[in-house]
Amino acid sequence: MPRAAAGARAVLLSALLCRLAAAGTPGLPTAVNITWSSINFKTILKWQPKPSGYFYTVEIHGETSDTKKKCIMTTETECDVTDALRNVKETYTAHVLSVKSLVEDDFEEPLFASSEKFTPYYQTIIGKPEIQNYTQEDSKLHVVLRDPLTPYTFPNGSFQSVRDIFKQDLEYKLYYWKDQSSGKKDATTKSHTFDVSVDNKNSYCFYIQGIIPSRGENRNGQESTVLCTTVGRTILDEYGAEVFIIIAVVAIAVITLATVLAVILCKRKKKAKTAREKEPLNGV
Repeated sequence: MPRAAAGARAVLLSALLCRLAAAGTPGLPTAVNITWSSINFKTILKWQPKPSGYFYTVEIHGETSDTKKKCIMTTETECDVTDALRNVKETYTAHVLSVKSLVEDDFEEPLFASSEKFTPYYQTIIGKPEIQNYTQEDSKLHVVLRDPLTPYTFPNGSFQSVRDIFKQDLEYKLYYWKDQSSGKKDATTKSHTFDVSVDNKNSYCFYIQGIIPSRGENRNGQESTVLCTTVGRTILDEYGAEVFIIIAVVAIAVITLATVLAVILCKRKKKAKTAREKEPLNGV
């Protein structure tokens, strides 16, 4: 009987230890406020709080792909997980593990917190397009743009653009308006160029934005820099009163210098004339 009781206690103790190990290290905080931040498929996972006396490890779980570990044993509160999301149409979940020791213990399952699901193709934000060139000639505004690049590369090492990934799902919208006016017009293209009709007597301002019409959310990308043409504008319209002040100062300086030089030359001529008039008297 004593042996049977001792054996039963050992079994119960073993079961208890296994259960504690499965529950993870007691007392360690788990990550909160886990968010995905993704622009042009460069994706950063962020969370809180800053660890003290423990570490974080990130696991990326895809619906069909193998689990990938990133930022192993880090004390940071963000992790670049771009490389783990190369299948951009797959849906992923991130686990942020709280780990006590730098030495991983195979017998202990660490505590973790899970992120919301994330699908790069449908959730990454389209970054600012680059306006490569623009002209306004007669009644046409011509704008050429360049696709934003992604962190992913082709086999030859060149970077893929967002168009290489989205293909015909990607559109660009041009917003344009008369300078000093608030009434906007817009045009859409699936290419890299815009040609829109404008009033040739007015200057125009504009910007471009990438759009994914097939999305339910995150349809609109970031806006490019606002640029303006200069048709029908004077230097003062373009650069303001500062240029007028500079021109005025330069003009005054030139006039002053010319006056000084004229006075000096006049005095020299007068001295030369006086010297010539005195020469006969000296020879008598």
